[in-house]
Amino acid sequence: MNPLTLEFWTALATIVFIDLVLAGDNAIVIGMAARNLPKHQQKAAILWGMAGAVAIRIAATALVVYLLKVPWLQLAGGLLLIWIAYKLLVQEEGGHEVKAGNTLMQSIWTIIAADAAMGLDNVIAIAGASHGHLLLVVIGLLISIPIVIWGSTLFIRLINRYPWIIYLGGGVLAYTAAKMIMHEEHIANLIGNRERMVWIFYAVVVAGVLLAGFAVNAARNRRAAALQEKSREPR
Repeated sequence: MNPLTLEFWTALATIVFIDLVLAGDNAIVIGMAARNLPKHQQKAAILWGMAGAVAIRIAATALVVYLLKVPWLQLAGGLLLIWIAYKLLVQEEGGHEVKAGNTLMQSIWTIIAADAAMGLDNVIAIAGASHGHLLLVVIGLLISIPIVIWGSTLFIRLINRYPWIIYLGGGVLAYTAAKMIMHEEHIANLIGNRERMVWIFYAVVVAGVLLAGFAVNAARNRRAAALQEKSREPR
């Protein structure tokens, strides 16, 4: 993919945005893993931990990019990414049981291990958005990881203040998933040049994910409001 084309920069922007939207839990893990260290060591733990995490993330994404060339795995990856998009929209607040390291090396390994365990959604999403171009993956991660390290708290606060950002992220993930499915060789051959059918499929997938997420969140909010109202009633 030529770096001088709009397609390259659009794909790069998509990768960076996806990584930021999916990085909230990773940012929390980073802070918890280094919380027991002296102040002067916390920055070193975060920097070295994220350096190791980025290396593993690039290697894992390169592997997934290669695997997506195997027949039908692109379809499987697209279907899994639809589920990831939905879970992004309806995720519940939960605790993150991360054991803080008491030494610099313990904290570094905790950050690397936790990021590797939690990074499957990022890897699949970025592999799909990169369209098989590893250079896009590397550049996208090199741009987004420093933002995660220094700006994650601000970004999480921004998402909490403007919930529509999560829905935008869910839509981008759903669209990426739909493109992965349509780029599956067998399906692409079946569809042929029927562009209208492809765009209808994109619209159905994106709308389906967003509507499902919105419906679940609305029902959850109604239940929470009902419980709150009930708790205020005199006994």
